[in-house]
Amino acid sequence: MAFGSFDENGAGQPMAEINTTPLVDVMLVLLVIFIITAPLFHQAVPIDLPQVSATKLDDKPEVIQLAIDADGKIFWNGETISRDALDAQFAAASPRQPELHLRADRAVRYEKVADVMAAAQRASISKIAFLTEPAH
Repeated sequence: MAFGSFDENGAGQPMAEINTTPLVDVMLVLLVIFIITAPLFHQAVPIDLPQVSATKLDDKPEVIQLAIDADGKIFWNGETISRDALDAQFAAASPRQPELHLRADRAVRYEKVADVMAAAQRASISKIAFLTEPAH
């Protein structure tokens, strides 16, 4: 075995050998344990589940693209809409629980944006996203 001796020859020299036999033994034991226990992971309790037929639900909500330009004009999905017709459009879209994606020009007054948001809130539209441009 590779033990150091008590004689003075080579005293002060570090032992440069590492005994890897215990490491290999431990790894082989772990491998055997894993091989034995791996098939047990796939066993489950046998349950007779009922069979049903169902259709997949479409989870994609309707998205309303609303834009306000610098002049204060409102665009509903790319088409110009008057402020008076906006409440009716929100009320018509409200039962479907749409998402409102709001884009407002940097020069538009905050009052105009707040008015559009209040109209959406009155129509019970709660999902509102503000779209911006990334900083360059």
